Amino acid sequence: MPSHAPRRPEPPRDGCTVDDLFGLPGLPPHTELIDGSLVFASPQRAFHTLAMYLLEHGLRATVPERLRVRREMTVVIDRRQGSEPDLSVVRAEAATGPDLTAHQASDVVLAVEVVSPDSEKRDRERKPQLYAQAGIRHFWRVEKGEDGRPVVYVYELDGGTKAYGLAGIHHDRLKLTVPFDIDLDLAAFDTL
Repeated sequence: MPSHAPRRPEPPRDGCTVDDLFGLPGLPPHTELIDGSLVFASPQRAFHTLAMYLLEHGLRATVPERLRVRREMTVVIDRRQGSEPDLSVVRAEAATGPDLTAHQASDVVLAVEVVSPDSEKRDRERKPQLYAQAGIRHFWRVEKGEDGRPVVYVYELDGGTKAYGLAGIHHDRLKLTVPFDIDLDLAAFDTL
């Protein structure tokens, strides 16, 4: 009896590369390449979507002219790493037009991951490790707090160790001066 289930792409024997990520037909939206393996995204919960909206809106309102905010765009780290941060802030000269599908890690100033139940380990451990090793200076990890609001963990890169150090944990308000001035009311999440 013939199967009517959609056929998933077969990964290459030696693992996938960024070329495969962009070239394999039929990959689901938001597929990432982590350590040479394709990672498919699960449907997102309302918290994830609303936290992304709140942060994206706040970043767009405060980002300087020399930078651009991008949502769910692949960041090419190396041949076997093509991660898709929920949000990223990139150098303006890297935002070359509407047909662009990826940015190089060297163009990313800030990567933001909103943690989801299916991606906790990747968002908390592996992706920050990859971003730090790639030299992305700023990383924010967003978790759902006990009150249901977003809690933003802000990290800065220690250039000597190529690892992130925790610079702050923000509950009701995200107020920073690096990588640029931002003052965002996280409690506004309640009105979304």
